[in-house]
Amino acid sequence: MFSRRRLQIVIAVLGLIPVVTGLVGVIYGAGYIDADHAAGGADLDTQIRFFSAIFLGLGLIFYSTIPTIERDGGRFRLAAALTVMGGLGRLVSLSVVGLPAAGYVVGIVMELIVVPLLVIWQAVVARRTDPL
Repeated sequence: MFSRRRLQIVIAVLGLIPVVTGLVGVIYGAGYIDADHAAGGADLDTQIRFFSAIFLGLGLIFYSTIPTIERDGGRFRLAAALTVMGGLGRLVSLSVVGLPAAGYVVGIVMELIVVPLLVIWQAVVARRTDPL
């Protein structure tokens, strides 16, 4: 069930989320989340593009762990920790501003529940392949 190959496939599939979302955010800026992005102006747009590029980079870091997932625990955990921190930021927003659109709620679940479970899975895979 918790095989190395399955983990690699799950990371490849779930990695599409930050990579595609990040690319779309970099390309379209605030316009991809708000048709009237002019209301936020250049400040909102530059912030969206900046964080989208970081989100893209985070996805690429996850992808970089796929070939040797059993040995890349440190990099995998760092990317996961950054993802969880982002989820905590979303949770603060939820508590201060209110419930976001459904896609962002899914993001919170992914960032605060699914990613920590993937860290555990990666640790199981690493432990099974450890030569000691």
